[in-house]
Order: sequence, then structure tokens, then C-alpha cells
Amino acid sequence: MIVLDQTLTAALGVLSLLSGRFFNGKIRVLSRVCIPAPVTGGLVVSLLTLALKSFAGIEFSFDFTIRDICMLIFFTSIGFQCDLSTIKKGGRPLVSLIVLVAVLIVAQNFLAVGIAAAMNLEPVFGMVAGSVSMCGGHGTSAGFTDLMEKSGIINAGSIMMATATFGLIAGSLIGGPIAEILITRRGLASDGIDSGDMGKVSEKRNYESPDARMRGYTLATFEIFLTIGLGTLAGKLLSLTGISFPSYFGAMLCAIVIRNVADAVPGGAGIHAKEIGRIGSLCLALFLGIAMCSLRLWELAGLALPLCLMLLSQVVFIFLFSIFIAFPLLGCDYNAAVLVSGLCGFGLGATPNAMANMSMVCSRHGYINLPFIVVPIVGAAVLDIINITVISLFINFI
Repeated sequence: MIVLDQTLTAALGVLSLLSGRFFNGKIRVLSRVCIPAPVTGGLVVSLLTLALKSFAGIEFSFDFTIRDICMLIFFTSIGFQCDLSTIKKGGRPLVSLIVLVAVLIVAQNFLAVGIAAAMNLEPVFGMVAGSVSMCGGHGTSAGFTDLMEKSGIINAGSIMMATATFGLIAGSLIGGPIAEILITRRGLASDGIDSGDMGKVSEKRNYESPDARMRGYTLATFEIFLTIGLGTLAGKLLSLTGISFPSYFGAMLCAIVIRNVADAVPGGAGIHAKEIGRIGSLCLALFLGIAMCSLRLWELAGLALPLCLMLLSQVVFIFLFSIFIAFPLLGCDYNAAVLVSGLCGFGLGATPNAMANMSMVCSRHGYINLPFIVVPIVGAAVLDIINITVISLFINFI
């Protein structure tokens, strides 16, 4: 076992990110179908670690401290891009996405349980390849391990970690291509909004000197970490409700409040939204670089045939669900195409993967603000609540 501390883990994440950009640049089809660079590079590094374990018995242990900090900074930056006018515009897509997530979660469980029953397996076995590990990812899988093992599934934890890893990869690989198909075949285009146009300061200031630009990024960094501090306190208050929220939710909520209060103050200086957005994008890339390069691909090797069939069925289902149900319900426009790529990201993996999918699509076709507000709200505040409720009902009924 080779133990990598937080700095070496971060360095490996940067290496995977740079290698992903290299391969995306050399293999044009990867960027053309909107596969994020951290996913490409992360899979390359993960395959190398798989080879080292398989042929030399060498395994790596990672310290994810910097990864978690990057995730926190990224979602804080998302909160700073959220203004009340945007939320009002996003009302219908927000409600539609919540409905779609609820339907997806129920369908994932019915599909997995149905396949298990058809193959003469215990229906509860299908739950390990249902929304527990698909929409739920590694976090929900870990939370339900004891319950699944008590239900009679041997090594439920290891199996769900493996299926969650599969979902993480699949969600990152199909989200961009689905959006690309919808955008190119329908001739969709963004409305031309640029991420740098958001926020009072970004509209009013035009930095001309390097010193002025550096001052802007310095103040943006201060704003981010002060907000994270407030978000930590807010998270402790939210925990008193008895509802589990992601670690970044308090900071994102505080950022939303600070952004809108700053914009509402007459003659106020506002916040450095453009600089914060760029810092957040950098942290998202590093987060994904670390997350993808640390995948334990050898866990997938032990998946049995019935489980593989369930997982492939989930991928096919979300592909069809995204194109024929989600896209029309979300409006059949460019916003809808970007949102669909995000839906695939957290429908099979996690919210950061959804954000990476959308970022890649927007970098190719044009930035829009709405999906980057709607998806974190659903992924952070709604998805887990619906998922845990549905899983509990399924386990009790089957």
C-alpha cells in the first residue's frame, strides 16, 4: 500500500486533469461529444492504478482533504452566481426537474427490482443497483450498507460501492454526448449570456491593470472563505432539523443570501462574481481530477452477470428517459439540453459530475446561467430527501 498525502493526491489530480486536456485535444471526438477533460484523464490514471494493482500488487491510498475543499469552494461559487431574478426565471425548470428526479428514482428501483425478480433473485438484491447507488452515489450507498446487509445481501457495502463507481463513470460519459445530440440535431443555441456578466461588480468594473485584476481575485478569495466560514455555522444550524444536508449546502445558501443582499444595497460595491466564478471553475476541475483518478476500478471486476445486466439497463433507461421524457418536459430548448446533461450526471453519479457535464457542454456551445442554479438546488436539497424516502418505502414493501 502506497499512501499519498493530500498534496500528492492533489498533484495526481492535476496530472489527470492535464492528461485529460491532452487526450481531448488529440482525440477530437472526446471534446466533440463533450466528455469532460477530468473524466478522460481520471480514467487514464485509474486504469494505470488498476494495472499496478493487478500485475504488481501495488495499491494507492488517497487523502481527499484538498478534494473536499475544492468541492466546497465550487458550490460556494455557484451560490454567488444565484440572483433572485434568475431564480424567478428558473421556476418552471426547477419544478420540472424535481418531478423528473422523483420519477427517475422510482423507475430506477422498479427496473432493478424487476430484473432481479425475473432472474429468480431476491427482489431486495435489485436495490443495490437501484437508486441507492445510482442517484444516491457513494454517500447513500454507505448509509444504507447496514440495512442492506440485514436484509440478507452479503457484502452489500462492497457491491454498492462498486455499482456507485460504475454509475459515476457512466454518468460522466453519457451526459455530454446526449446533450450534443440534442443540440446539433435540433440546431439549438444559447442566448449569449456570459458567466462574466453576472453580478453588480462584474457589470461595473473593467480592470485594466494586472494589479487591479489581482486585487479583484484577492477580494474574491476572501469573500469565498468568509462565506464558507458562515456556511459552516449555517450547516450546524441546519443539522438541528434532523435532515441530512451535503457539507456544501450551508455555504451555498449563505452565498446566495450575500449575493442578493449585496445587489440590493443602493450604491453598494456588490461582490466579485466574475472572479468567484472563475475560481469555482478551477476548483471543480481539480475536484473531478482527484475524484476520477482515485476510482477503484478493480471493484467493478467482481460484479456478477445479473448485476451487470441491471447496471447496463440503468444506463439505457436514463438515455431514453433523458431524450424522450426529460428533454420535452424541460422545454426542448438549449436550457433543456444542458439540464439533461446534468440530469445524467447526478442520475447515475453525483452533483459535481452533473456540473462538469454542463460546464463541458457550455464551453462548447455557449454559457447559460439557469442550469447552474437549478441543478445544485435539486442535487443538494431535494434529491437525497426524495431518494431516501423512496428507498425506505421500497425496502419495506419488497
